[in-house]
Amino acid sequence: MSEPEQPHVVIVREQGGDVAAIPHRGFQRAEHGELAVEMLRHAGFIDDHGPVSRQYRLHWDMGREYENRQATSAAKMLTAAGFRVDLDPSLDTERLTTPSDPVGRLVHGQQLLRLTDRLNSAGSPAEAADVAEQVLDPVDGVLARLSEFFEAATEQAKEAGTEEGWDLSYLFEDAAATVTALGEDLHVAADRMRALDPAPSRAVSVWRAQVTDYYATAPARPPAAAQPSIEAGRPVIPPPAPGRSAPHSR
Repeated sequence: MSEPEQPHVVIVREQGGDVAAIPHRGFQRAEHGELAVEMLRHAGFIDDHGPVSRQYRLHWDMGREYENRQATSAAKMLTAAGFRVDLDPSLDTERLTTPSDPVGRLVHGQQLLRLTDRLNSAGSPAEAADVAEQVLDPVDGVLARLSEFFEAATEQAKEAGTEEGWDLSYLFEDAAATVTALGEDLHVAADRMRALDPAPSRAVSVWRAQVTDYYATAPARPPAAAQPSIEAGRPVIPPPAPGRSAPHSR
């Protein structure tokens, strides 16, 4: 990993069970490294420096739930401040896990699982369409990016320069074409789903039209200081909303 790509801070659970935060050697001496240290201390980390290294750790015997929560909090603060953080997956309380991926290593599949959960909980076709658009957008949706992924995999397999590599590249090439065709077939599916939202009921539409007509034809109110004349007649009462009875005049 090149120097610019090095994480500024690594937060890990060590073999003995301690949770340690280890700043990058060059970074910890920099002026902005002091800000990272202050954030770690704010999250509950204490100094635990050795003869040749500087690192920080959480207090012992606070329980794994507390340790995971504080490590995640520290990582979020550091990331929000622009620092690169390598957080041990076993410490990340916001990482989605499944029985087949108990440590949440396959993070991109987890993001799709979150989308599926959002789609399942959508309360209307419009909400469902907003989620579906994340996958079906023809330019930036998941299918478009997945097609690009298989195209890149095709080139990687070809670079092996072997018969097996070429055979594999054909599989990836076919996959890219299949996903591209699927995206083309579904590129307006989100809009069609959004159009499934039911139109307002006829009763509500009629009531709205009546109210609009009332305000368009009702006499203007007299100035505050003026007294309404007896000849002005009885006030015009707007039509009731659907399902409600008209008010009785006295």
